[in-house]
Amino acid sequence: MPADIPEIDALFRLPLDEFTAARNALANKLKAAGQADAAARVKALPKPPLSTWAVNQLYWRHRKAFEALLAAGERLRRAQASSLRAAGGQGEGLRDAMETRREALAELTTRASALLASAGHTATPEITRRITTTLDALATYGHQDDGPRPGRLTEDVEAPGIEALAALVKGRGTRGAGATRVIPFAQREAERAVKAPDPAAEKRRRQSERKALAAAVRDAERALTEARKTAARAEAALKQAAARAKAADGKKEALAAQLEKLTADADRTRQEARRVAAEAEEAAQAVADAERALEEARRARDAND
Repeated sequence: MPADIPEIDALFRLPLDEFTAARNALANKLKAAGQADAAARVKALPKPPLSTWAVNQLYWRHRKAFEALLAAGERLRRAQASSLRAAGGQGEGLRDAMETRREALAELTTRASALLASAGHTATPEITRRITTTLDALATYGHQDDGPRPGRLTEDVEAPGIEALAALVKGRGTRGAGATRVIPFAQREAERAVKAPDPAAEKRRRQSERKALAAAVRDAERALTEARKTAARAEAALKQAAARAKAADGKKEALAAQLEKLTADADRTRQEARRVAAEAEEAAQAVADAERALEEARRARDAND
């Protein structure tokens, strides 16, 4: 990501359908100014998918709520590290930290749905799932120099793999050839100073680690199950709404056809009424003419008498 080009931030604030044209215009501007390298880097920026665009907008438009999620992620990492160090894996505040993080994630997901609707986009279950996954991953990475950069994302972010997750929970980072990239965390001086740990203490520590990691996996599985249930309910509701809309369209078409028929019948009835009225008028005129002729005939008869 070309972080030394301030104008890039403006690109990621724009409506999604304006991104490509604005990106190309910025690249042309930089090229005309003699900044060929910067222009090439800008031109190479891919247009974000809808879910990624929504997360970027959350960062730019709802910064306070976004930072609250990152802070909740940091608090959870500290609680998990504490849980690993505690006997039996019962670190203080772990459950509260998880609940705080869950609430922050739910708030941003709700804001994303409203944001998409206001921009004329539909928050489908799949789009919502991808937004939640990216937000969850960003909360896990936090403010790391080598982590994803909120506000300038060009693709969805996946949560760290099991190796990286274990390193994050333990509060240690590993880097090496072929190793999964993880986020480095500072170790306690006391832990680094230990040269020959007591075997019993080491055994308890490893048991504590396994329990804490197992608890983290169970919590992640429960969260995934709930997310799938929510997505399934949303998809079912969407199908029901589509079915109702289809039925309403069918009724509308039937009523439209019925109205068209009734209108045609009414036109024919009016035409028939006009024809009958004309015939009635002609008949009345004929009666009047006959009565007049009769009267004239009687007068002529009476005159001859």
